[in-house]
Amino acid sequence: MPVAKLSREFYERFGDKLTDELVNCLNAIEGAYRAELRDLFAAHFGRFEEKLERRLTDAKAELGIKIEQLRAEFGTTIEQQRAAFGTSIEQLRVELHSTKAEMLKWSVGLWYR
Repeated sequence: MPVAKLSREFYERFGDKLTDELVNCLNAIEGAYRAELRDLFAAHFGRFEEKLERRLTDAKAELGIKIEQLRAEFGTTIEQQRAAFGTSIEQLRVELHSTKAEMLKWSVGLWYR
């Protein structure tokens, strides 16, 4: 892909042969630079991709650990809440039974009065 192009005045002053040779030389240099740049980019992109993959793997592992910790913590909290709720239910049952007995005593006492 030729890139170098010189003016007509340049051709007239130095001649077609010399100017064409200079243009071809510049194009070859530019092509070599492009190829070298492409290779460098590919190498750096490969390293970047490896680093990114490694960091993503590390982040996934850390996230997995955090999720497991949260699950364990959440599970413990749920068990504590269930235990507290069970205790509260038992206390309500006792109070309800006590209240029911009191009401029965009062209603029987009022009927026989």
